[in-house]
Amino acid sequence: MAAPLAQASGGSALTLLAPGGLWLLALLGPLVLLYILKIKRRRRRVPSTWLWAAAQRDLLARAPFRRLIAQLPLILQALALALLALALARPASRGRAFTGDHVAIIVDASASMSAAARAPSGEATTRIELAKQLARDLLSGLTPGSDALILEAGRDARLVAALDRDLVRLRAAVDAIAARDVEGDLGAAVALGVDRLRQLGGSRRIVVITDGNLARPAALRGVSLPLEVITVGDPVDNAAIVRVDVRSGAAPADAGGGAPAREEVQAFLVVANFGAQPRDVYVTMRQDNASDVLGSRRVLVKPGERLPVVLTFRPSPGDRRKGLLFELSPRDVMPVDDVAYGRVPAGDRLPVFLASAGEGQGGEPTAAAGGSGWLERALASDPMTAVTSGALADLLNAPGLDPDTFVVIDGACPADPPGGDLLIVNPPPGRCFGALVGPTLERPTLTSWDTADPRLRFLTLDGVHLRAASSLRPEAAARELIRAQEGTIAADISTTSRTGTLLGFDVGESDWPLKASFVLFVRNLLEQARAHRAHGITGPARTGEPLRVSVPGTARDLEAIGPAGERLDVALRAGVAVIAEAPRAGFYRLAWQGPQAGSVLVPANLTSVAESDLAPRPLSAEGDAVAVSSAAGRADAHTEWTWLLALAALAFVLFDVWYFTRAPRPAPARLAPLSRSPLP
Repeated sequence: MAAPLAQASGGSALTLLAPGGLWLLALLGPLVLLYILKIKRRRRRVPSTWLWAAAQRDLLARAPFRRLIAQLPLILQALALALLALALARPASRGRAFTGDHVAIIVDASASMSAAARAPSGEATTRIELAKQLARDLLSGLTPGSDALILEAGRDARLVAALDRDLVRLRAAVDAIAARDVEGDLGAAVALGVDRLRQLGGSRRIVVITDGNLARPAALRGVSLPLEVITVGDPVDNAAIVRVDVRSGAAPADAGGGAPAREEVQAFLVVANFGAQPRDVYVTMRQDNASDVLGSRRVLVKPGERLPVVLTFRPSPGDRRKGLLFELSPRDVMPVDDVAYGRVPAGDRLPVFLASAGEGQGGEPTAAAGGSGWLERALASDPMTAVTSGALADLLNAPGLDPDTFVVIDGACPADPPGGDLLIVNPPPGRCFGALVGPTLERPTLTSWDTADPRLRFLTLDGVHLRAASSLRPEAAARELIRAQEGTIAADISTTSRTGTLLGFDVGESDWPLKASFVLFVRNLLEQARAHRAHGITGPARTGEPLRVSVPGTARDLEAIGPAGERLDVALRAGVAVIAEAPRAGFYRLAWQGPQAGSVLVPANLTSVAESDLAPRPLSAEGDAVAVSSAAGRADAHTEWTWLLALAALAFVLFDVWYFTRAPRPAPARLAPLSRSPLP
């Protein structure tokens, strides 16, 4: 913990950032002891003791110590030792005191904080590192007795360090902050800081460290406590992928008309240039974990322009549901928005499985008879479907069934059927997905139907006659789809992972297949299933938001892996796997065990105009209690003198070495006096 040594008149103070280094001063005692201890001399026989009179006096003295004489080597060595001790203590002068009894420091951790920047020394760094250094400087400038709390503001607020006076713990909390690939929202963090400081006495203040590229700048309005906003980073130009969509389409047929149109993957991207100069970039598409480029385009994006780019390739059956990477090159100051992620669609034709509970002679399913025959004709009339008919056992035991298959079951209601959206026709009595199938109603009269439901839009059931239908009792009245005078005969049995429809009658025992409304009803079901299937392919999740993935109801031992290979906490509820937050852009992989074991790849993207636009923008800070300043115009919180003291200590040591090893000066020669002899 830093310890103030002296307080100057201008608010500056000398602070020891590591006072434990002063332990080196304890070596001054042994140093002085070496200079006052007498030397134990060896006895020698000499002709005379006249030249060793001083040594003889030392031998005759009884005390083991002698008087300390201020010698130059002793002074030099003591000064070098003291300077080294102070250097280890890391003294720093504080240029600006940071007042406030209770301070909340909020560090913006949104995606724009990962942009490249320049430190005051000229070194390459990032905006988040500048913000963290500024937070450490603010902590060093706290007045004695003050405490602080640290908050991280991403899409949501996170308390990094509670109120504390220990600067070591507070700095460690600041060091742990990292920019995430999410849109920033300071509102929640400011509100949390105000809530933590509101009940405390003394002076309180909130400091927000941000680059100013806020997705919701209005969050700085109406703060009840004094608020100071400090911006870091210089305005820089940036280009980004702000939208991505991957779909299945058809390649145009050859001009000669000989070859039919082939299915192709179509990727739609929007590249935006937020700089002041035009950008010449390459937009490439490749598969995850592959180096081969599937598609590439060179485009010139003008300043302020958002340019649509289309990339296509013809997939093979093994490419289905694999990851796709879209990249801008060359990279710029913010790499996270130069990459987008998608997934190869599962195919343009929707797989449909029509399962019948009964079997004909020789074990052949009766899927083509009765109501199932009408259903099969209506399903096959859609050219973008691939219909498979079979027995119910074939459906339940199908190992390679597409998870997005639209499943139609006639005459049964299994507990956990595989596939995607579900239609159950003429179920047996009992429970069926939460609805109770009751007694048979003879010749029910249709009275109403839910025209607001997508499954019943654009159609009318006027003039439809039924021979018989089972009465249905759904869990709630809002789930009734078709009502007769005698009771409900069609209900919604959707779950969190799939859309389900329950018809309590055999369509072959009615005149409904003879009317256009029956074909419209089947088409509505197919379009809804196709939309759900496409949503899982073309609708990547947004970073910072919860990630919800549909998995089979029988799934167990669920495992989630993040973009960097890290294991994530995942919850499984009623066929939906939920990851609380997707903090990074990239691919999230989920795998599960069970009767329908499998895995799925889910892409998550930033694609945020607010985060990618790094141009300067005014902050919506209103009120007298708000002050907005730049970190470049602030005085340094402290200046360390460690290296200066270490160099001074080294200079004293070198001078001491020179003093001991210098050549002694020669004594001046004296002329012997001439002897005068008497003249003869």
